[in-house]
Amino acid sequence: MHELVAIDLPGGPAFEAALRRAWDDGDAVLPIDQRLPRQVQIGLLDQARPHAIVGGGNSERVPVDPGAPQVEDGDALVIATSGSTGEPKLVVHTDESLSRHAWAVYARLGIDPGADRWLACLPLGHLGGLGVLVRSIITDTPVDVFERFDAADVAAAPAVLGSTLVSLVPTAIDRLDPSSFRWVVLGGAPDPVARPANVVRTYGLTETGGGVVYEGLPLDGVDVRIREGGEIAIRGPVLARGIRNKTGDVTPVTDPDGWFVTGDLGHWDGYSKLAVDGRAEDLIVSGGENVWPAPVEAAVGSHPGVAEVRITGRPDHEWGERVVAVVVPANTAWPPSLAELRAHVADVLPSYASPRELVIVDSLPRTSLGKVRRPRFDEGPVDPPPPRKAQRDG
Repeated sequence: MHELVAIDLPGGPAFEAALRRAWDDGDAVLPIDQRLPRQVQIGLLDQARPHAIVGGGNSERVPVDPGAPQVEDGDALVIATSGSTGEPKLVVHTDESLSRHAWAVYARLGIDPGADRWLACLPLGHLGGLGVLVRSIITDTPVDVFERFDAADVAAAPAVLGSTLVSLVPTAIDRLDPSSFRWVVLGGAPDPVARPANVVRTYGLTETGGGVVYEGLPLDGVDVRIREGGEIAIRGPVLARGIRNKTGDVTPVTDPDGWFVTGDLGHWDGYSKLAVDGRAEDLIVSGGENVWPAPVEAAVGSHPGVAEVRITGRPDHEWGERVVAVVVPANTAWPPSLAELRAHVADVLPSYASPRELVIVDSLPRTSLGKVRRPRFDEGPVDPPPPRKAQRDG
């Protein structure tokens, strides 16, 4: 019988040692995101029900729930993810799915363990960060694990540590010059910004083990299909075994034919490369026109008066839905006006994509795992957080 071991440690040698020890014993691991409030961490532990935990100053396992459900033979990872509802899911990956993903990335990037060295600098509570460590262990490629992302330390890593490979998200890569790395694997969010040739944009989800489409092309062994209606489906050995509930039962993520329906919409760009439009539920249809939030967020976010922005839709009797910009201003005393933002967006996008309503907030809503959540509107105010100020056009 095999157990689930929670690792409640910051990134570093101790985390790597705990991970290797659990896998050597045939057990599965549950990484705990160190950024989460303690109460949220406790809730995650209550949902996952690990048998033991490594953390809190202890390098050895401490039993926490001897009666917890066992994990299946071959299960290697139980990792939390947040959907659009903000409710955490516990995704179960196996030795096989992690290994197939690791070797596919190895082949795509042409990794040489004798010359290459990974840098893990993103939170290990999610696959964007943990995946780097997992791939390095499976392919026996050297790795350095940082406790947290620090732009100066990451920028210096190629010269100081010999790092050649790193995984980043757009907000991280914007803070440094990535040219010193051989490859920068970029994921986590749409990225419309021009990047150097060594930056590889990826698409994937926790259920796929991380990025499985590199620069629009699926990794070896991964099949991608655009279903009727534009929804992206993925099939292949990299997929998770399923979603674990509190009793230990695991619900498959695939249909009977092995396809995982992602909930994202996309299309083939030139019939060869996958272009991801966004979450199906995020599409705004305004006046009969499709408006995807990501390009509008990029346009609004480039305004100097905007610190953070999320674009969403609100029901509208005339337009069906109107485009709403939920903005955290750069200067709370001088927030941008709706007219300013509409004019700014109209310089780069069609007029129908310009926001018709502006909501000024102190902060954007986040999931229990700390991820920025797209605000949802009914006919009432944004919730959460409540708006400080709202402007509407028409």
